[in-house]
Amino acid sequence: MKNNTSLKKYLISVFLITIIFLFFFAHLFRIQYQTYMTNYNLKLDAIITKVHEQYPKISKNEIIDILNSKDNNQNSFSTEYGIDISIDSLVLKNDELFRKYFYLDIFLIFIFLIVLVIIFLLYDHHKNKKIREITDLIDQINHQNYILDFTDNEENSLSILQNELYKTTIMLKEQAENEKRAKDELKRSLEDISHQLKTPLTSISIMLDNLLDNPNMDELTRNDFMTSIKRDINNINFLIISLLKLSKFDTNTIELNNDLLKIDEIVSESIKNVAALCDLQKINISVKKDKRATMIGDYFWQVEAITNILKNAIEHSPQNSTISISYEKNKAYSKIVIKDEGEGISKSDQRHIFERFYKRKNSSNNNFGIGLALAKSIIEKNNGLIKVESKKDVGTSFIIKYFN
Repeated sequence: MKNNTSLKKYLISVFLITIIFLFFFAHLFRIQYQTYMTNYNLKLDAIITKVHEQYPKISKNEIIDILNSKDNNQNSFSTEYGIDISIDSLVLKNDELFRKYFYLDIFLIFIFLIVLVIIFLLYDHHKNKKIREITDLIDQINHQNYILDFTDNEENSLSILQNELYKTTIMLKEQAENEKRAKDELKRSLEDISHQLKTPLTSISIMLDNLLDNPNMDELTRNDFMTSIKRDINNINFLIISLLKLSKFDTNTIELNNDLLKIDEIVSESIKNVAALCDLQKINISVKKDKRATMIGDYFWQVEAITNILKNAIEHSPQNSTISISYEKNKAYSKIVIKDEGEGISKSDQRHIFERFYKRKNSSNNNFGIGLALAKSIIEKNNGLIKVESKKDVGTSFIIKYFN
């Protein structure tokens, strides 16, 4: 972007007007000089002719020699008539012409100066107008009005300042919108957390009241209450830990390692994490390996993501079914596919499956809707993406791609 374009235009205008005036003034001066000399020479020619007629013995050459003589001493003729040849003209018409052209020249110079002053005033007015516009824009920004018109095709210092102000406004607008979204998200999260905690806390409170109100409660019932309380506490602990993990990703306070990882090791560790759950649900996991498959990422967090996806698949798989895991690598990305034989996910649920606290209609009471949201955050943080494909009563596939 060129700087000070308006000032350059102003200087160029002044320069061009000055050049035009000088050319015009030089041409006018030439005309004045020609007129002055023509009139003077005509008078001299008349004098020479008259002298030659009256005094034929004096040749014209002698008269010309007198005119071209280097002797500039004032003679008695001009002194006798009171003429100072240094300031007066022997030809009275030339004095009249000099005065006329002198006033014309003064008038033209005056017009030239007026034009320059007008150009300066126009430039100053334009500059002051632009400063007022920028000041008004700043005032509106201070009042949190970010919907402003910054349309300006000029390229000068003030326009550059206005463009920088536009960038600042966009940044402030985005910051304000992000803060608003963050507040809305925080409000929604707090509402969701409150809802998620309400049920287990209420259950714990009721069971504790029963234990306190019935000191003679039979041992079997007491043990059932204690088991239920422990289960609810574990659920609350899991929820809080998951929320803390998610908050780290939301606030970008976590730094992931970028190590070269073998996908085979990530999958194997994730399977170990869900082995007990698979035994409980009588679910088999089959793996189609490609030991060459690698990715760039953080081992700990990628195991967390794959584990959460496997837990979701186990939860929605019938007993004695199989969860298939396959992974491979090509020139563009590494891919992991986790497929279950469950009831499938409806189209309406697929749009929200990765939203936090979202629970499908047939989800268990122990599902808080955190696992898939956390898995998505982790995968995307390591330059990956995840999508879901599902058919009713056929099964669901989670497809993960890591771009390296």
